[in-house]
Amino acid sequence: QVQLVESGGGLVQAGGSLTLSCAASGRALTDYAMGWFRQAPGKEREVVAAISASGYSADDADSVKGRFIIFRDNAKNTVYLQMNSLKPEDTAVYYCAGKATGYRETYYFSPNEYDSWGQGTQVTVSS
Repeated sequence: QVQLVESGGGLVQAGGSLTLSCAASGRALTDYAMGWFRQAPGKEREVVAAISASGYSADDADSVKGRFIIFRDNAKNTVYLQMNSLKPEDTAVYYCAGKATGYRETYYFSPNEYDSWGQGTQVTVSS
């Protein structure tokens, strides 16, 4: 199983930007579809964005569309989430997740699909 560690969270003003990183160890990420999820206090975990193992297919949730971008560098065994035009409602703990898969062009939006999770990184957006 791959181990995932998120970084890059912090406090930012509304309208600002952050880039989260998810570094993997133990396995190469080339065989993993990846996703970013978030969970705000009192709310369920929700998908933010997902990307296929190849990196050629990706999508993001309607709530972040046009503002967030998921991308990956398999050579660095790292997945990123670039977050622009941040809003206070983006405040949450952000988690990356990985799913071992033989389908290199498929991404997954359901958290139930994923079998590896990081510990999360806090993102706080002040108004």
